[in-house]
Amino acid sequence: MGQFTFPVEAGQILLFARSVGDPNPVYHDAQRASESEAAGIIAPPTFVQSSAQYDPDYPLRPHAGEPWFGSGREPTGVTEPVSGGGRLHAEQHFEYFRQVRPGDVLEVTTIPGGTWEKTGRRGGRLVFEEQVTEYRDAAGELVVRARGVSVRPEKPVEQGAN
Repeated sequence: MGQFTFPVEAGQILLFARSVGDPNPVYHDAQRASESEAAGIIAPPTFVQSSAQYDPDYPLRPHAGEPWFGSGREPTGVTEPVSGGGRLHAEQHFEYFRQVRPGDVLEVTTIPGGTWEKTGRRGGRLVFEEQVTEYRDAAGELVVRARGVSVRPEKPVEQGAN
């Protein structure tokens, strides 16, 4: 189980909205946002995913003095990617209890969810693993619940030739 704090800032919201190509002024223009139904600047729906950069255990974030897989043509310090271990992202669901706003300081807690298996199209096993992340405000109120599912394909058992 992981737990850390995620301070939400207006600049982060602006940059996230730009990075996903959403020009809605409710994400960056205080005047227009205050005149909207939102009544102030709010974060885009999937913004909470950026909290990973505050997670001290997030494997894709570089740490000073430690080898890092990098993002260039060639790995900069590690020869194998550090995330996933053969896992693929399968699903992501968000449940919102209120809008995320600048000034929020969210306590982020991730716990394992369910695990289940299915048979793949080629007879191999697919192992699904769920993680549930809750984002709570300073009063302990639930703001967002995110559920992510990864899948780990396993090769079918080789059949011997007769």
